[in-house]
Amino acid sequence: MTELSIIEICAGAGGQALGLERAGFEHKLAVELDSTAAATIRLNRPGWKVEVGDVADLSVFNPAAFAPDTEGLGGRPIDLFAGGVPCPPFSIAGKQLGANDERDLFAWAVEQVAVIKPRALLLENVRGLSMPRFAGYRQHVLDRLREFGYSAEWRLIQASDFGVPQLRPRFVLVAMRTEDFSYFHWPEPTNEVRTVGETLLDLMEEHGWDGAAAWAKRADKIAPTIVGGSKKHGGADLGPTRAKRAWAELGVDAYGVHDTAPPYDKRPMTVYGPKLTVEMVARLQGWEYVRDTDVDSGTERLDHEFAWRFTGGKTAQYRQIGNAFPPPVAKAIGCAIAAALRHEAPRRERDIESATDPIYIALRESGSFMSSSQIAKKSGLELDDPEIDRRISLLSRDFEIIKEEHSSGLSYKLGAFRAFTGQDDHARHEYYRKNLSRVS
Repeated sequence: MTELSIIEICAGAGGQALGLERAGFEHKLAVELDSTAAATIRLNRPGWKVEVGDVADLSVFNPAAFAPDTEGLGGRPIDLFAGGVPCPPFSIAGKQLGANDERDLFAWAVEQVAVIKPRALLLENVRGLSMPRFAGYRQHVLDRLREFGYSAEWRLIQASDFGVPQLRPRFVLVAMRTEDFSYFHWPEPTNEVRTVGETLLDLMEEHGWDGAAAWAKRADKIAPTIVGGSKKHGGADLGPTRAKRAWAELGVDAYGVHDTAPPYDKRPMTVYGPKLTVEMVARLQGWEYVRDTDVDSGTERLDHEFAWRFTGGKTAQYRQIGNAFPPPVAKAIGCAIAAALRHEAPRRERDIESATDPIYIALRESGSFMSSSQIAKKSGLELDDPEIDRRISLLSRDFEIIKEEHSSGLSYKLGAFRAFTGQDDHARHEYYRKNLSRVS
């Protein structure tokens, strides 16, 4: 079976890349901003072409070089354009600036579809993007893809449904040419859920800790979402206060990551229980952490489907792992995309993705000023003026909204999309020029 080609942006340490490789995709290029994460990919896949830097910088990545009529591609389109673009613009824990966040690359990535013309698109992000706050943003994405000739769907995917023992909801967008999309089916859950205790018992008892079995019995649930954090974050720990409480219920001290499994010669165990190691965190994320000694001795760990080595110190490795897309989830979605592209799955008629923001659609289709009553009628919603004004206020965070006062009340008109889509004069360029070393 021939490999399917892929370009991956914002590739991180390779979690999505490894999963998609296991699904049958061959990387033509991986682009990553962080040099340590990029070094991890190169360590594991020395034959891959890996570029380091801002993906929106043409000197780092030129989408036009991968258009289907490019001589180097032999006239064939790239099969999959994929990426895990930055999460902070949509994170529930953050300010949810969306299009106003200089780190936002989601809209920019969608625009590259018109240039690269891949057969399929896969973008993943945090659950926050699925919230009502971003209904207009999501609608804009669907509309642009439709203009480019693609059908698309969003889906909230739970990592625990695919054998990853942690809560890790990810909001995933898949788009394809309509002729291929009729063969696409979202992957079905595997129903192979393992607890933290089951997953980590052998690592916890590696140095003879006599409390390992009792600990594993207590750690009888899946883990909270592992949070890698940003470069501005301090050392490695397992997340905010609420997450730390959840870890404590599992018998895990979330206030840091230890160098070794228990029992400890230094830094004795606290009342919360043992700390996790980077290796344990990697396994909870779906990887099998490969040690230098494994490489030297050729242990069977190297044969694990998701075996992976990591570069950098403990905090850098933890951050790479915590910010990753779990390889088993990426493989499941990748297999579904591959089956559709090869027309191996059953064909079915698909409904066009339903509207996510009818008020945005009403304003966009009108192209002129509309009163609240006109918006309500056009959108098919029975809403009073204050509720329409509230929803338009949400829209105004991602789009320019022009208002005019009339004797009958306010009228609204949809203006420009605020997100970075490649504009030469966008504020993002100055932000990255000043903060590139701190962006994550």
